Amino acid sequence: MADSATDRRVRDDGPARTTPATFVRQVIAELRKVVWPTQEQLVTYFFVVMVFVLVMMAIVSALDLGLGKLAFAVFTGQQN
Repeated sequence: MADSATDRRVRDDGPARTTPATFVRQVIAELRKVVWPTQEQLVTYFFVVMVFVLVMMAIVSALDLGLGKLAFAVFTGQQN
């Protein structure tokens, strides 16, 4: 194989890299565009998420308990 200069050149596949300072400036500029929730919205979202998590915990716990009892009954042969 021939080792020519065209084979050894560096390819430019993407955009130029930014410096850390430019990156920080861009992050701050994007954060200024964010619409932050009000305290009332934040409290509402918190309670909605907490209720959802508690309901899901109850469902998973009930399924775990039921399937555990079923598996115990199947493998031990007890009627309980």
